[in-house]
Amino acid sequence: MTDVAPTTRKDWQTDQEVRWCPGCGDYSILTAVQMLMPELDVRREDTVFVSGIGCAARFPYYMNTYGMHTIHGRAPAIATGLALARPDLDVWVVGGDGDLLSIGGNHLIHALRRNVNLTILLFNNQIYGLTKGQYSPTSERGKVTKSTPFGSLDQPFNPIALALGAQATFVARTHDMDRQHMQETFRRAHAHKGAAVVEIYQNCNVFNDGAFATITGKANRESMLIPLEHGQPVRFGPEGSKGVVIDDSGQARIVEVDDVDESEIVTHDEQAPTAALAFMLSQLASSPEEPTPVGVFRAVERDEYGEAVERQIAGAQDQRGPGDLSALLRSGATWDVV
Repeated sequence: MTDVAPTTRKDWQTDQEVRWCPGCGDYSILTAVQMLMPELDVRREDTVFVSGIGCAARFPYYMNTYGMHTIHGRAPAIATGLALARPDLDVWVVGGDGDLLSIGGNHLIHALRRNVNLTILLFNNQIYGLTKGQYSPTSERGKVTKSTPFGSLDQPFNPIALALGAQATFVARTHDMDRQHMQETFRRAHAHKGAAVVEIYQNCNVFNDGAFATITGKANRESMLIPLEHGQPVRFGPEGSKGVVIDDSGQARIVEVDDVDESEIVTHDEQAPTAALAFMLSQLASSPEEPTPVGVFRAVERDEYGEAVERQIAGAQDQRGPGDLSALLRSGATWDVV
């Protein structure tokens, strides 16, 4: 590849007015991405942002790249086709928790299990914002909204656990209050070959303001966010006073480090052969009111889907010779109706 001409954040910005509600966390995520892109050594003309429907789905309008604002929930499916047809492109998928986990849930899990070469940013604000405040697949039980006036009865999705269950090869979480953490997480997701999904805790200050303030507020982060660092003990809190262990029942739980032997503290392994440890860590918090892991849960290698498809086609051509599309279209009836 020839050298990529240097760019700045301004090169990645469009002339479109950014139209989110003042104070929305989407602004912070957009800024983080626009500031990161010049560092990725990629070209704007080789970059595509694909979105569905929702507040987050306006993202392609604000990136000076190719992009497509598709239909509700279908961004992973359309991006899959693009990634297979044009493996030379850098394909990003952007969507909210309602878009990617409700009507788009099926498309998301299949893109993950196939390991399509996509960088997926899942904005999670635990609410439907664009349609004015209905409960979403990640809303907590008991959530009172316009569509659940007596409180939601649904068990919410845990996006990290869902992605791990779909056998995603890269799974991470970050939040909109820490630009540096977002950028480093996005950088790693982009560098991953295969399907990379990043859940971003994102504040909707109109319909669900402060949903993550307990853990992402600056004063709370040290004691409420659990940083996951490969090869390091899982510790957090003032001077690393708290840690994570696996108890006798095989569950991860939080302890005071002084109360256990140092050897009992879990060492994070994002490259473990199974997703068992990552899944246990994903279950530590049942809501964003409890200490919550952030960072990369899992990062492993597996055949990328597009390359596997190309190998299969090449193998078929070796065995049967090149196909003849014209002959196929003019081959006549293939069955009889009686």
